[in-house]
Amino acid sequence: MATHMVAAAQRTFRELHGVVVSAGLMQKTVKVRVGGREWNPLVKKHFNKPQSFLVHDPNDSLRTGDVVAISPGWRMSRSKRHVVKRIIAPAQIPVEERPPVPTEEERWAEALAKRAAKDDRRSVIKEAKAIREAAEVHSKREKRKLAKKVAKDAAADKAELEQQAEEMMREQPS
Repeated sequence: MATHMVAAAQRTFRELHGVVVSAGLMQKTVKVRVGGREWNPLVKKHFNKPQSFLVHDPNDSLRTGDVVAISPGWRMSRSKRHVVKRIIAPAQIPVEERPPVPTEEERWAEALAKRAAKDDRRSVIKEAKAIREAAEVHSKREKRKLAKKVAKDAAADKAELEQQAEEMMREQPS
């Protein structure tokens, strides 16, 4: 990620509040139901239409029934696109007894560190590949030289055998 893209992506456009419906069934993932309303033009009335989101919970600190604030973040998996921002109201265990929810700055620092480590690994792999390719080019050159030498030696051996055969035919009395 380029740093200017990271800075642009850090701006949170919205924050949603919802209730944790399912927790502890998946690692680092909870299901949060966010309330919503939908207008029905036929009946001319609003109806409740809650939405459920799979939310990234990095430290597994949420329990079923917690009221939380979530924000859209980068894509964690095929269906996880939100991350827990903070716990508004705990349901069972007090917040002090749970693992802390990482702040936005901590999450960004971790993401940047992961990206830097990935870039380092890629550069090492790229350098190793370049060295390997250079060695292969060198060995190909050596193979060509060796093939030319073998062909030259075979031609010389063939010429020598032909010469010996001609000498033997001359020496034989007819």
